[in-house]
Amino acid sequence: MRYISTRGGAGTTDFEGVLFSGYAIDGGLFMPESIPVLDFGTLKTWSTFSYPELVKQLCSIFISPELIPKPELSDLVDKAFSRFKHKEVIHLSRLKNGLNVLELWHGPTYAFKDLSLSCTGQFLQYFLKKRKKHVSILVGTSGDTGSSAIESIRGDKNMDIFVLLPHGLCSQVQELQMTTVIEENVHVFLTEGNSDEIDEPIKELFADADFSSKHKLMSLNSINWSRILVQIAHYFYAYFQCAPSMDNLPLPVVEIVVPTGGGGNLTAGFIAQKMGLPIELVAVVNDNDIIHRAIQQGDFSLSKTVKSTLASAMDIQEPYNMERIFWLFSGSDSNLVKSLMEEFYVTKSVKLPPGLHKKLCERLRTSTVSDEEILHTMRRCWEDNHYLLCPHTATGVCYHYKHSDCHPSSSRCCLAPASPVKFEDAVHKAQISLEISPEIRKLKEMETRSSILKRGEDWARILRHQIEAVTKRQKSV
Repeated sequence: MRYISTRGGAGTTDFEGVLFSGYAIDGGLFMPESIPVLDFGTLKTWSTFSYPELVKQLCSIFISPELIPKPELSDLVDKAFSRFKHKEVIHLSRLKNGLNVLELWHGPTYAFKDLSLSCTGQFLQYFLKKRKKHVSILVGTSGDTGSSAIESIRGDKNMDIFVLLPHGLCSQVQELQMTTVIEENVHVFLTEGNSDEIDEPIKELFADADFSSKHKLMSLNSINWSRILVQIAHYFYAYFQCAPSMDNLPLPVVEIVVPTGGGGNLTAGFIAQKMGLPIELVAVVNDNDIIHRAIQQGDFSLSKTVKSTLASAMDIQEPYNMERIFWLFSGSDSNLVKSLMEEFYVTKSVKLPPGLHKKLCERLRTSTVSDEEILHTMRRCWEDNHYLLCPHTATGVCYHYKHSDCHPSSSRCCLAPASPVKFEDAVHKAQISLEISPEIRKLKEMETRSSILKRGEDWARILRHQIEAVTKRQKSV
């Protein structure tokens, strides 16, 4: 399997090249050169597989065995999931009135990003040890990505990670999961800015080709294809769990509701769909509704500000993975994608071409959910099922409650990206009592370490100095 840029100017590369690259050299994002379509027999066979086995099957399609032989790939995936708290790794809860919630949050940091980042961390370690190299990882996070990325590589001598998070805009638990990791290779920065502002210094450093190459910079945000790849698996798992039958053609359709921020999880769903999985996708957003406006009106433009909501990990104005989705639905038209994205980054406002807009409308439903609706949904689900939702999961379940009479002949699955234990304030606002787990209680008592990036400071310059110091340290070892 080879990979190409969504903007068409980077040639082709293999999985290892994509894993360590982040953005392509032309500013685009990497996608597979071709996406295989699975036949009925394969889908029926896969329907008997566990979630880890589905991850292995998908990875073996998109990662050449010359790069990672299948037995070693299997071992890496097993090791990645060894710290997960549920024996099935992910788990489907079947609740009243046809509500299916797929719990993706049983990993070390109680977030779905543990699934892809645990595997990605293993892939990185595999290649770095083999090549005897060191990389510096830059991550901007609005909540869960930072802690999942840290956990995936903490203590590893071949990697240093630099994480920027918006101080006070994540939940207390989210922030503590990053600042309590006291490891030599972990560097956490609390910024006086929002989730989009922290992306600016990261983009600046990646745009400096000489600096990026010298210090071997890479990203673990969902621009990294490896994360998208692993996330494809839970769509197959959701389908096989929720489809009423796999016996006859045509296979039944399952609607999957996706709480959406940067669009990486949504991209994985569309790739699963392209592979022949009969699913329909719904993207649910909070008050930061650029994806909703893009689908409903063809208006891909920034609002004046990022709005702080209860679903903080979805407080994103620039969903960079929409570039991948535009590429998928434009027939891999790299010239169109390049033109659209270059215009967007200059003007921050793009009107989608009618043809592309029409295709997106046909394949994606969207909905917006307010904080008030989030709290109401959390409360209703608790009263109906004695089942606790995190505010992000509540956006998807809110859609289910609003549309419980729609598509009565098809099944629906709501993805649950995080555990409610990470969002005590939201749970209390929903007037639900939450018993604090011993693990979370211990987290609040631990020592913390972080650096402050104040508004008005040159964040890129500060990061440069920190990264240069790490490179110097590595060379002296």
